[in-house]
Amino acid sequence: MQIAIVGLARSGKTTVFNSLTKGDAETGGFGGLTVNTGVVKVPDERLTRLTALFKPKKEVPADVTYVDLPAPATAAEGEPHADIPADQLARLRNADALLHVVRVFENDAVPHPLLSIDPARDIEQLELEFTLADLGVVEKRLEKLKNSGRHGTAAEKEANEREGVVLRKVLPALTDGQPIRDVGLDEDESLRIRGFRFLTEKPVLVLLNLGEPDLERAEALMAETAATIGHAQTEVAQMSAQIEMEIGQLDDDEAEVFREDLGLEGSSMERVIRASYHLLGLISFFTAGEDETRAWTVVRGATAVDAAGTIHSDLARGFIRAEVIGWEELLELGSMTEARKQGKLRSEGKTYEVQDGDVIEVLFNV
Repeated sequence: MQIAIVGLARSGKTTVFNSLTKGDAETGGFGGLTVNTGVVKVPDERLTRLTALFKPKKEVPADVTYVDLPAPATAAEGEPHADIPADQLARLRNADALLHVVRVFENDAVPHPLLSIDPARDIEQLELEFTLADLGVVEKRLEKLKNSGRHGTAAEKEANEREGVVLRKVLPALTDGQPIRDVGLDEDESLRIRGFRFLTEKPVLVLLNLGEPDLERAEALMAETAATIGHAQTEVAQMSAQIEMEIGQLDDDEAEVFREDLGLEGSSMERVIRASYHLLGLISFFTAGEDETRAWTVVRGATAVDAAGTIHSDLARGFIRAEVIGWEELLELGSMTEARKQGKLRSEGKTYEVQDGDVIEVLFNV
């Protein structure tokens, strides 16, 4: 899973990146030109406990890649918006979701580019930047289809026509400044335009970047922000990136004491990852044995054969059945052998819907 960290200049994007990845990318609040990339291992107590049971040679958690991109040029209110550079657009389009850092903290030493703190305004401004980028792509593609879309084989012409229908469906929304995810495309329509990887079709996790004085009203700020957004596939989370970056430099015991003093419950990194999984509709299943215990990520609703393919394409091609047990039940029984002996290891076919926390062993033909 790859998540692009976006936001206006001086929103604290790179500080968020550092706090999530425990990195040390240069910060300064002035929207530098550097692209920062970091891979985070997803903390999962279930995997840790399975590792303790199986005592394998290695433990392999799931991971999330965060890409911190330079902020777009901020236009003053009422002025034309600057285009997002092509290389940044390409990186954004490759992301599975967007983590939109929105400034709530006050800092006179690093003034907001628009000279005031207004989360709702900032959210809509960046959303508009992405909407304009998508609108340009749609208009250009429709013009091309108009001039050349009728050429080619019958199958190609039909595909072009179906694509054009979907593009004409999203065009009015983009023209009105609305993201594509608000249009409510069905599965087939989304498939028709998937290759464009539109920015406003991607799920968005709005992350309020709080100052220490804001922590006591964090829940209220989240609720207020959520009420003003009104876009589909958009959720709100919060953290104080500066505080979390400082905590990240401490050892575990010191970090826990610091969080308790500030009234923070758990790691912000874990909260952001959980929120990202929920936003994208992702779940985890596990494989376990003497060689390794491993967490795998699939979309909720994935089948047993989908899970097999996630592990390796050969397992999906030669799939016979999956032997499945919930992680908690496996821990209670103590081993796969005991689970099999007591008839608790279920035999499931290709269409079985994988559940969050399943431990799966795939049987397949070579």
